[in-house]
Amino acid sequence: MQVTITALSISAVVGIPCGAWFALSKLPGKRILTTFIYTGMGLPPVVVGLVVYLFLSRQGVFGDLGWLFSFRAMVIAQVILATPLVIGITMSSILGLDPNLRPQLRALGATEWQITRALLFEARFGVILGLVAGFGAIISEVGAVMLVGGNIDGRTRVLTTAIVLETQRGHFEVALALGIILLSISFATNFLLMILQGRRW
Repeated sequence: MQVTITALSISAVVGIPCGAWFALSKLPGKRILTTFIYTGMGLPPVVVGLVVYLFLSRQGVFGDLGWLFSFRAMVIAQVILATPLVIGITMSSILGLDPNLRPQLRALGATEWQITRALLFEARFGVILGLVAGFGAIISEVGAVMLVGGNIDGRTRVLTTAIVLETQRGHFEVALALGIILLSISFATNFLLMILQGRRW
């Protein structure tokens, strides 16, 4: 949960403002940028883990930091996986709003910051959905965290890598119990986010 909450918090702080900015600004090459974002939403976790591993290894650009097989390395990999999801879904949610809303707010004298904040509020269900998607990508991920974290007991072992390890050892009961715990955490978190959406079902 420490890895998940940290990575999701960073992804939210980076992804929500970026998603709003990309949706509302008229950037040159916006279609290409959007294509990159949507491509990032489907990044293979193992490839992300490999790239982070190469950058943080002793021969890598950031090898001197000594972050390989650490909590920080796992968070970096998870942020790379989750941030495009948060950006892409936030952007799509804002673009899906009534196009007349922005001019109306501007006509009422709202500043650009006030307009952005109002649009984010209107698109809040989509923004929360982006966070849910990011959370799901982080908490269920195995390949990247195993590569950059090393699955070290007491340091970088998380529920997903523990499930893989116990399965390889033939401890299927333990692996199944850990799987149930993982699903329970995911369900409880998603249920809480649905409550925060304020919808009545």
